[in-house]
Amino acid sequence: MAAGITYVDEPDQVRLALSPLRRRLLARLREPASATQLAAALDLPRQRVNYHLRALENAGLVELVEERPRRGCVERIMRTRPGAFVVDPALMGAELTQIHDQYAAEHLVGVAAATVRDVARMQARAAEEDKRLLTFTVEAEVRFERPADVHAFTDELAQALQEVVDRYDRAEGRPYRLVVGGHPKPAAPQGDNS
Repeated sequence: MAAGITYVDEPDQVRLALSPLRRRLLARLREPASATQLAAALDLPRQRVNYHLRALENAGLVELVEERPRRGCVERIMRTRPGAFVVDPALMGAELTQIHDQYAAEHLVGVAAATVRDVARMQARAAEEDKRLLTFTVEAEVRFERPADVHAFTDELAQALQEVVDRYDRAEGRPYRLVVGGHPKPAAPQGDNS
């Protein structure tokens, strides 16, 4: 199965992954390893590493890859779940205003958070079924001379978008949610000339 997204929507999963030691374990387990190997690499007692690995495994953040007999015991080889971890933005404690003002930053953040949540959940389900989630992304950059131009642009874009939607929208088709948002482009980090 291809690497997908591990969608984290349980507060306990987030708390488990946020401790410094567990973040280090998750990073090291991008390559499969045993508790013994991790303990040696991190200079920690194997029992302590094993305790944290069990907690991460129970939370669904790491998975068993292989079990090997070794010196009368079974050595468990673990790895971080393949793909990216996406945390439901609602878990991060942000109370997003449910304002429906198309020019309000709070509305854009709320819509973006819902998009992250919905797509991550669908991607995780698709990966479990070894299917591909069909999505699309359109990005562009535009420079506005005056704030009023933002409003005029938005009105024209909404009208053009509705015309395209009307051409392709079919009652028997699979519904797609289309989100168009805009925000000021962040300044490039110093030394980045892109």
